[in-house]
Amino acid sequence: MRSPMAVAWVSLVSNILLTLVKFMVGWLYRSPSLVADGAHNASDVVASAATLGSMRVSTMPADREHPYGHGKAEVIASGIVAVILFLAAIWMIYQSIEALFLPPPKAHAISLIATVFSLLFKLVLYIYTIRIGRKVNSKGLIATAYDHLSDVYSSLAAAIGIGLALLGRQARIPYLEYGDPLASIVVSLLILKVAIHMGREAVDILMERNVAQEKLDQFAAIISAVPGVKRIDRIRAREHGHYILVDVRVGVPGEMTVQEGHDISRAIKKNVMERFDDVQEVLVHINPWYENESAVKANEVDY
Repeated sequence: MRSPMAVAWVSLVSNILLTLVKFMVGWLYRSPSLVADGAHNASDVVASAATLGSMRVSTMPADREHPYGHGKAEVIASGIVAVILFLAAIWMIYQSIEALFLPPPKAHAISLIATVFSLLFKLVLYIYTIRIGRKVNSKGLIATAYDHLSDVYSSLAAAIGIGLALLGRQARIPYLEYGDPLASIVVSLLILKVAIHMGREAVDILMERNVAQEKLDQFAAIISAVPGVKRIDRIRAREHGHYILVDVRVGVPGEMTVQEGHDISRAIKKNVMERFDDVQEVLVHINPWYENESAVKANEVDY
């Protein structure tokens, strides 16, 4: 089961089942970290549903209203996931701090077992989702994978907290019994960090920030190697969800015919797209280049 849509469905169903288990066990055995972890999973259900819907939209072909395609639908979903994670982390911090001023709840081994099971299950789900997400360059799946990873941290902290609480009760060390809410605060801060990183990345793409300079240099090297290209006047590229749009202006001999310039443009597009599977479009603008007046003409180019 390797299609992006199938992976998204697996994530959605898994999050629903884990949410129910964590809430039931957490409330039944009064584990604040497990209840908080369940609330985090509940936010994951919304995030997974948003990712699934966005992936359906992002795969739709370009149309008259959306000539560049619908790829940014996944980026929007990624931003939604970031906001949900951010709010869930804040809520978990509030609940955990409040729990520090109340009598410590009695820890139970079943809560620990449920937390460890969730940790291992989410770790497998993270590895599975991130591999497919990176392979198909799906922003939605990658965001979902990081959401799974934040669950791993959350469950790990909950397991440590419940374990300390169990140890504190057995060893009659009262302070250890507050390990549950303290661990929840730590994991909430980790989730907060993941949310901020994901949100910043989504904003960068929506604001059409240039791709990394390293990738621009790779594009430039391929374009410069095309026969007839004398100069790269400008090159830029932006992510549009799971694919990239490249925009380049090159200088070619001014005495070339329109047909010859057109052939160079096609060669540039062909070479770049053959080298990079994630590039969906290469827009090429041709500028005249003259050997004896290159300095002058370069200053006259319409940038």
